[in-house]
Amino acid sequence: MAGFSVHQSSAEVKRRIGYMPDFFGVYPDLSVQEYLEFFSACYQIPEGRRSALINELLELVELSHRRADMVDQLSRGLKQRLSLARTLIHDPQVLLLDEPAAGLDPRARIEIRELLVELARMGKTVFFSTHILSDVAEICSRVGIIEAGKLVALGDLEQLHLQVLPRRQIELTLLDRLDEAVHLLQQQNNVSQVECHPALKENGRQRLTFEFDGNDAALSQLLSYLVQNQMPVLHFSEDARNLEDVFMRTTQGIVS
Repeated sequence: MAGFSVHQSSAEVKRRIGYMPDFFGVYPDLSVQEYLEFFSACYQIPEGRRSALINELLELVELSHRRADMVDQLSRGLKQRLSLARTLIHDPQVLLLDEPAAGLDPRARIEIRELLVELARMGKTVFFSTHILSDVAEICSRVGIIEAGKLVALGDLEQLHLQVLPRRQIELTLLDRLDEAVHLLQQQNNVSQVECHPALKENGRQRLTFEFDGNDAALSQLLSYLVQNQMPVLHFSEDARNLEDVFMRTTQGIVS
């Protein structure tokens, strides 16, 4: 961790880690300023540096105007910001954050997400656990999926998609002649899992989906093949799969 062995130099490792729990433990009789002063002393920050450091942290998390407020009077979103400031007080290289956006309203969640991106730009390594997959897709450069205490997938988003969802999902909408289109598609070696969706008919339109194993040129050729066979194609597109698809494919719903 940060160049130190966790077995031989555990104290050095701990100095370089900042941990933020999912629930904020408050000290109800402290103001925001006093709360950070208390933890500055806990982390043995020299007294002469504390004031400037606290000012910088409050500015970073946009709490400068609330420094005199009592901690227990803050909203959950503001407590998360204060907790993050406390986590940064000893300038750790690695941040471990447990559900940093849990229970926040949409605006607060976006603001916390922007803070995490800013911390990454500052050169810090940020590990965070979350069940909000949209946040993961927005900001993470590397993702691990854990189920029942076991790591079931690991990689960047592109790697995970290729590992778990190697075939492209294509959606096709026809004016009619659905059965003929299905027959033509099933004859192609790079097409599989052809599924019709008759319940979605609208104004005579018929929709089907299939998986495709090929590049863009091959996909273009497939569309030309359907048109040459006089299939009345109204819509032909690739369904962009997201992290939720990867998660559902890699997990089994095990409750530990």
